[in-house]
Parts: sequence; structure tokens; C-alpha cells
Amino acid sequence: MNEINPKKLLEAAAHVMEKAYAPYSKFRVGAALMTEDGAIVTGCNVENSSFGLTNCAERTAVFSAIASGKMKFTAIAIVADGNQKPYPCGACRQVLAEFCPPDLPVFVASKGNLSTFEHSTLGELLPKTFRL
Repeated sequence: MNEINPKKLLEAAAHVMEKAYAPYSKFRVGAALMTEDGAIVTGCNVENSSFGLTNCAERTAVFSAIASGKMKFTAIAIVADGNQKPYPCGACRQVLAEFCPPDLPVFVASKGNLSTFEHSTLGELLPKTFRL
């Protein structure tokens, strides 16, 4: 297994955050997902005027990884504009739980201060996960 470098993941998430399409909320988010082989797959939020069709950065990263044939992940970093630390929404937590173990490291930071990131695990964010 590859060593997890939170700083590298957070920087990748901050970079892709710049590509977010967020004309309605003005809240840009980027996510960087580390795959089992050490690759980093990124995603950003993409909003839509029909809000239910909006896609979060975390799910965009997961779906992009799956589309490229990668389905095992070892860490995720999420970065957003402003001073808020962007923890994944419930839908993103459930999608992550489909493909990731409960001990998946989750790093979150604001774009303005990547060095003061917070860390938790997917299991802490989504206890008693629903799985088939």
C-alpha cells in the first residue's frame, strides 16, 4: 500500500476546486481520492439550476475513478472556498461507504488554510453504515 500524504491530497483537491461550477451557491469544493495503487483522482462540485441534479466533488471523484477502472481507495481530501471545513454530505458519505472501508482517512480543509486540516475516518462520519 502507498503511503498517504495528506498535504499532497489537499493540494490536489484545492487545485481541482478552482474548476468547480458553482454559480448558484458560490461555494466551490474539490476532492482528491487516493486509489489503492497510489494514483490520485480528483473531482469538483458541478451545480445545476435544478438543484437535485447538482453533483458534489466527492461523488464526482468516486465516479471518475470508477470510470477509469479504479474501485479501491485509501484516502480522500476535501477542500472548499472560505474558512469552512467541508465535511461530506450524507449522500457522499453513503457513496464512499459503498467503495471504501470504515477506516478510510478523510482530510478536510479550507482553501485559505490547507495546513490546519482536520482528519477523521469514514466510519466516524457514517457509523452503522448501510450495505447490502
